[in-house]
Amino acid sequence: MRVLLVIDQFEDPTNGTTVSARRFAAALRRRGHEVRVACYADDATQRSDAPHPADDVVRYPLRRRGVPGFDRVVAAQGWVLAKPDDDVLREALRWADIAHVMSPFWLGSRAQRLAGALGVPATAAFHVQPENVTYSLGLGRVRPLNDLVYAVFRPFYDRFGHVHCPSRFIADELRNHGYRASLHVVSNGVDPRFVPRRLPKRGDLAGRFVITMTGRLSREKRQDVLLEAVRRSRHAERIQVVLAGRGPLAERYARLGRSLPHPPVIGFLSQDALRDVLASSDLYVHAADAEIEAVGCLEAVATGLVPVIADARASATGQFALDERSLFRAGDPTDLARAIDYWVEHDDERARMGSVYAELGAEHAIDRCVPRIEEMLLRAVAEQGRAADPTALDHEDTEGRTHGRSHER
Repeated sequence: MRVLLVIDQFEDPTNGTTVSARRFAAALRRRGHEVRVACYADDATQRSDAPHPADDVVRYPLRRRGVPGFDRVVAAQGWVLAKPDDDVLREALRWADIAHVMSPFWLGSRAQRLAGALGVPATAAFHVQPENVTYSLGLGRVRPLNDLVYAVFRPFYDRFGHVHCPSRFIADELRNHGYRASLHVVSNGVDPRFVPRRLPKRGDLAGRFVITMTGRLSREKRQDVLLEAVRRSRHAERIQVVLAGRGPLAERYARLGRSLPHPPVIGFLSQDALRDVLASSDLYVHAADAEIEAVGCLEAVATGLVPVIADARASATGQFALDERSLFRAGDPTDLARAIDYWVEHDDERARMGSVYAELGAEHAIDRCVPRIEEMLLRAVAEQGRAADPTALDHEDTEGRTHGRSHER
């Protein structure tokens, strides 16, 4: 099967959706499918029939689209929005057996409409949580505003018959907000290289209790709660925090952490470096207020770390907690300090539960997850097929609306 991934950002390895898309592409190829990507590329003149030197996946390159007044919000989330180009998208879609659209903005919307006119089946994935937008505006806790963003996204997703949801939580949110597509709940999956292993702590970590948290350094991820919890911990003198990520709040968190006995280590880590850090860590914390799934948490438990997770209403990550000892009240550093102190003081139980959590991580290995998404793609192909006239898009009106039949449900 020829699968075209349509995603604004496929190049930045610090963006969680990009990382998931790259892993998805690689897993599909291991299963014998051909995969190409329509996305923003630094050099939009790159030949679309040549593999990209970074990962040998063929790109259909597009230029960047600015959003006056919102460029700061877009950049804060590590996004780049791609500008649709009908000629490029037609070429990509005519190659494909199916298009899988991974972001709900201008590129994804235009690709869906062109796919419908060409008779190419199209599915979608829900990766952009409304809170990602509203927290960047400082309004993440205003539920009516989040509801409004769900409403804005809904007409786009309702044009697809099938939508991939990385967690039951987000599927329930979509259904509660009136989304009508068939929703397929499948984890984004863990890279198979994240397996249980322990490494001795390097010199600057020796003798310390290392707590790691991965994720973008942005408001909704709440790394500030972890830093304050460590300050309140009975064992603050022993604890070393590692914040693996980058984002707009990096300098703020560096300032917050200066007064800790051991200031946090902050910065983006490659996948290999992250694996090594997790293998040298003692505990994983995920403090986010909003999260569709949090593959970073799954990666940590897959290596054998016990997690402590915020029980946030707008986060799916709490589903990975096997008992109450791995949960704390969202936004409450005192409750997080309580949970941290428990695990610091119970080494044997932490080791035992680490093995149990590793089994949970193994259940979410990407090679177990991708066949289920593959089933969704094959179902969409079987339901539609190439019924439309491939020349339909040559007859568009001046506003860009096609006269071909679109795939709507």
